[in-house]
This record gives sequence, C-alpha cells and structure tokens, in this order.
Amino acid sequence: MNEVDPDGMSLRRPRRGPGALRPGRLLRALPTPSGTPFTFCYALVLLATAIYTDYGDEATVNELLRESSTDAAHLAEQPLVVLLASALWIAGGLYSLYGILFVLVVSALERRTGGARTAGVFLLGHVLATLATELPVAGAVAAGRLPEASLHRLDYGISFGVMACTGALAGLLGPRAKWTVLGLAFLMCAQDLVEFADPLASWGHPIALLTGMACWGLLRDKGPAAASAADGAVPGPLRAPREAGEGGAAGAPQQRLRGGVARRGTGEEPPDGGRAELVGDGGVQAEAARDVVRVEHELRHPHGGEAGRVGVPPRVPGAVPLARAADGRGEQRRSDADALQAGR
Repeated sequence: MNEVDPDGMSLRRPRRGPGALRPGRLLRALPTPSGTPFTFCYALVLLATAIYTDYGDEATVNELLRESSTDAAHLAEQPLVVLLASALWIAGGLYSLYGILFVLVVSALERRTGGARTAGVFLLGHVLATLATELPVAGAVAAGRLPEASLHRLDYGISFGVMACTGALAGLLGPRAKWTVLGLAFLMCAQDLVEFADPLASWGHPIALLTGMACWGLLRDKGPAAASAADGAVPGPLRAPREAGEGGAAGAPQQRLRGGVARRGTGEEPPDGGRAELVGDGGVQAEAARDVVRVEHELRHPHGGEAGRVGVPPRVPGAVPLARAADGRGEQRRSDADALQAGR
C-alpha cells in the first residue's frame, strides 16, 4: 500500500522498469583496474594518444601517424612494429565513436573471458583485417593495376580490433541481445560499404567482425568462472560407499568393494577354510588385502580352528606334567586335565 499525503497524492516514487537506465549500472560498465585491467590500461594509453592527436604539434603528430601506418610499404619493412604501433591511435581522436565502443565492448568481453583472451581476440581481428586489406593492394601494385603511391597511405586505428571484440561478445550474450548487437554491427559495416569513403577500412570492418564470430567456440565455457570451479574441485572419499543390495547385519552376503576385494559380512565364516576370495584384478591392493586376511586367519584360528580362552592351557594328548605337589604325586592323568578344562 502506497503512502499518501493529506491531499491524496502518493509519496512513494514509482518503480523503474527492468530496462531503465540507471547511473550505477552505467558506471559498472566502465573498465576498472581490478576488474578489467587490460581494458583499463589500454584505455589510458588511447586517451593519452587521442589528447596528443587533438592538441599536440600538428607536424609531429602527422609524422608519428605516418610511421605507425600499416600500409603495404611499412608491412614489408617492419611488420611487427607497425602492427603494434597502429593500434595505439584512435582515428578521429577524442570524439571517435570507436573510442566509446572500445570502453564498453572490450570491457564487457574481458569480464566474461579474462584479459588474455580479450587481448588475443582484439589482436587477431586487428592483424587479420589489416593483412586481408593491405596484401591485395601490394599485389595489385606489383601487377601494375594500381599506382605505386597506393603503397604509402595512412592506415591506423583500433576499429578492426573493436569490431572483432564486438563479434566475439555477441556469442556470449543471450539470444535477444546477441542478435541486437550483431544487427547493429552489420548495419555499421553496411553503411561503410555504401559510403565507401575508405575502401580498405570499409572491407576490413566486416572481416574483423567475422573473425570475432569465429572465436565463439574458443570463448564459451572457458572464462574465469570455469577455471575457478575446476581449481576448487574436491576429491572423492578414499573409501567407496556401499553398493545397492549390500547388507551389514549378521549373516549378510558378501560385500564387494571397489578395488577387487570381497569383504565378509558381520558374523559370516570365511569360505574355503578361512581364506577370502578376490573378485576381479585388484593389483597391489588385492595382494595387500590377501596378506591381511591371512594374518587375521592365523591369529583367530590356531590349532586347527579351535581357540581357547586366555590363561587356559590347550588340550593336548597324553599326560600333562605339573609341578610336584606336597603329597608326592608327580602328574595327573588326562582325565584330570579334562576335568580341569571342563571347569573353566
């Protein structure tokens, strides 16, 4: 029941719907040093280079961008250097859409798969899309279909890596969110192909998106939660529980243990003269169990299976020598010994 004021107006604020945008939920989507260290550190580097691109010396900025470009000429001279250096810049600076997508998409992927896998997807999309667009240019120049100036052009940015992470993230979401993300991503790729302002980038974005989608099988069920569950596994008990149909009362049938050793029920006499039977191939455990049964049999069944009480002399044939009594009798007959044993 809602509280109302004297005028009849409700004092309780209406509840927000499940899809309402809350500031706390938006803040949790941002990268943090402890939750998403890869995205957080990478975002700081991109923020610094973006600020320098917008407010630094123009001549120096242009020189750095030319040296970081992944054009065909630089790929032939120093491929590893330019592939890494080109991913340190955001095409468009601080106001680029891909800068915002990097913060939201890459951090969401890292929370689900970890920093190492997220970095691998980002780098894989960046490298494959770059090679898939620049190597055909080099081949066309070598064949004489493009001018030599096509080997030297500006090609840098994080858009290929962001597209690959978008495709990978879609495979980890629910059905509705999955197709929504993929629909928006393919819409952006289609817009680039329609405008065709930069042919290489326009074809590189769908290639990077398909690269991220190809990683779905490698990312599912292999995140930090699965690894922690595997580390926290507890080994089973050393002694197996009883199987169905096994009894524990006196006269119960034999109980079969895992390991190949047949165990007698309580009160059951050992078969075949006191030797326990082995079921299956128990290996070393079966040999150890046989030795234990043999020692137990020898202790519990001396003198042909008849054991007397402690302190009572065993029944032996013939006369039983005793110490000479005061009346001079030297020994007693078997009947006396039997009578003595009968009175125990």
